Amino acid sequence: MGFIFSKSMNENMKTQQEFMLMNSRLQLERQLTMQNEMRERQMAMQIAWSREFLKYLGTFCGIAAVSLTAGAIKKKKPAFLFPIVPLGFVLTYQYDMGYGTLIQRMKELSHCNRYVSPHKPKIVTVWPFQKVCQPTV
Repeated sequence: MGFIFSKSMNENMKTQQEFMLMNSRLQLERQLTMQNEMRERQMAMQIAWSREFLKYLGTFCGIAAVSLTAGAIKKKKPAFLFPIVPLGFVLTYQYDMGYGTLIQRMKELSHCNRYVSPHKPKIVTVWPFQKVCQPTV
């Protein structure tokens, strides 16, 4: 009589364990899907912010470039034109962030940085400003 109860209890316990394992796998899969979705939303938000900021920065740089050029011509001092250079770099960076491929390049380089291998991956430049991750063996 005890054998029959223990046999059915063992079968119940096995089915419970299988159910729990399947449930935990499903939960992990859903969590990974949700994390990826949240990451994508965060990146989309960052791109949208960058595009919005670019409008204001572009306006500022345009006004500054016209004003500094007018000041350089009026005062006959070309030193007034020097602030345009760093502003141009910042404007170019923001444009690349909003409308260019900066986010994609950052993703690729971050993939290279977290590459799991006993050997460090080799980053190869394929085209100017475009790097590809290759594992070294």
